[in-house]
Amino acid sequence: METTRILLVDDETDFTDTMSLLLRNRGYQVTAVNSGENAIKALGSGRYDVMVLDLKMPGMDGMTTLKEAKKLDLFTETLILTGHATVDTALEAVKLGAYDYLTKPCEIGDLVLKIQGARKKKDATEEEVITKKIDGIVEGKSF
Repeated sequence: METTRILLVDDETDFTDTMSLLLRNRGYQVTAVNSGENAIKALGSGRYDVMVLDLKMPGMDGMTTLKEAKKLDLFTETLILTGHATVDTALEAVKLGAYDYLTKPCEIGDLVLKIQGARKKKDATEEEVITKKIDGIVEGKSF
């Protein structure tokens, strides 16, 4: 399996710097941005397996960022990581398509496990879509 590409989105620069270092030390390729707007730009111009997204940010908040990311129809799974999570916001994020959520502070091991699960789901979804397209071409269907 190739290196997991992570888009880390949080308005707290100290947090993204530290978390990027911890994840890179574990073999991940990490791009950090500090706003929802920059996350959407990054998703539009790069390929990411997992987006780790904070909910409470100035400007475009995490829920809005998640909604906009889903409109791009990418094979990127989103993991919510926030210090402001409630059961309601977590459920809303999952209903909007987030893979899962963790609350800050969290152990790096817990985050890595969630990232691994999100990557597996992303890979399975991508493979399923590609297989359906190939099957459609073989059967003479067009897309």
